[in-house]
Amino acid sequence: MASLLIVGVVVAVIALYLAERFIKARAQARRRQEMNDRLTAATARVDEQQAEKRAEVKASAELTNVMPAINRPPLGLPGMAAHGPARPTPSCERPAHRGARTGERSSSGDHGAARASERPGA
Repeated sequence: MASLLIVGVVVAVIALYLAERFIKARAQARRRQEMNDRLTAATARVDEQQAEKRAEVKASAELTNVMPAINRPPLGLPGMAAHGPARPTPSCERPAHRGARTGERSSSGDHGAARASERPGA
């Protein structure tokens, strides 16, 4: 009779251990499924945002192709003087010492030094 009681207790302990493992496995599978669902949703959101951004970039490029003047300043308005060329002059084509002719300080060279004609007593 005692041996049956010992066998019963051992079987009960084994059954409880297996039940605990089964419950933990189900909980872990549920957590993995939830994480997978969240990851899938996040991936879908990022894909959608990237598709929207690509569409915006494409629309912007198409607009610039249709209206290339968007990238240039206006040449002038009726009744007003023009601001200059639509394309800036490259530095190799700019006149040297532009400020010396107009009475302005030169943008290169001595920034704080006054010219001989501007010095007091000269």
